[in-house]
Amino acid sequence: MTRIAHLSDLHFGFHRTPLVDPLLDRVNRSGADLVVITGDVTHRGRMGQYAQAARFLSRIRAPVMVVPGNHDVPLYNLPMRFLAPYWGYRRTLGRDLAPTRQVGDLRVIGLNSVDPFAVQRGTIRDREIARLIGGLDPLATNVVAVHHPLEQLDQVDKELSRRAPEALARLERAGAQVVLSGHLHVWATGAMLDQTTHPGILQIQAGTALCGRVSDRQNEFAVLQIDGPVLTVERHVAPMDEPTFRPPEHEWFSRESGVWVAHQPAEIPIVPGATETALSTA
Repeated sequence: MTRIAHLSDLHFGFHRTPLVDPLLDRVNRSGADLVVITGDVTHRGRMGQYAQAARFLSRIRAPVMVVPGNHDVPLYNLPMRFLAPYWGYRRTLGRDLAPTRQVGDLRVIGLNSVDPFAVQRGTIRDREIARLIGGLDPLATNVVAVHHPLEQLDQVDKELSRRAPEALARLERAGAQVVLSGHLHVWATGAMLDQTTHPGILQIQAGTALCGRVSDRQNEFAVLQIDGPVLTVERHVAPMDEPTFRPPEHEWFSRESGVWVAHQPAEIPIVPGATETALSTA
């Protein structure tokens, strides 16, 4: 049995400051063997924001694995964005943009989906798909951690990453079982399972852990417990008008038959609506 805390879209620089300590307390009490953060650690990729993020990460007691998001490259500093987009990230969070971690019988493989030449749309590079497939462990539960989702709910208005459908199909065929993502600030698990044509992969799309955008309506993170073919989700939600996280909600999925099955009705996702222009928040 392995436990992973999944956080995404912290947006340091545009974050709910009073929620930082409650989030750290929940994460540190979660019993997580690994904390996975799927991008947008900062809001605009500025060094002061990276310093805030680094202080936060240093207070997490479990091992931490991070992949970058589109907000982790500078938006307004065009020379840095195009010539050295990951300079701040590598200086403060680590040089590896696509790390891999093994925790018990769980293998978590990172994927960098950021396209520095686009504002928000991601890209899945063909060589990265091949690397992911080559890194799968046939004896482990294989989890891919990426910022941009490989599939989206029909009501989401953002552009899907380039090659995302190809990546999802190839990963399913190769034996990946779970994809962790963020970017949309919309929680989706069972709703994705109801929609997808790739039920061999459970897609866990996280909401935002700390972003202060009021239209998101809530912050949240999840703790996943993986025990063979059974995956239990503890979803910790902090509404924008409440000072801390509510008691966790629980979801349960299993894949004894080789495809994932939800054991509760699908959630109703909160979709903020059109959220992406060159100057928008997320």
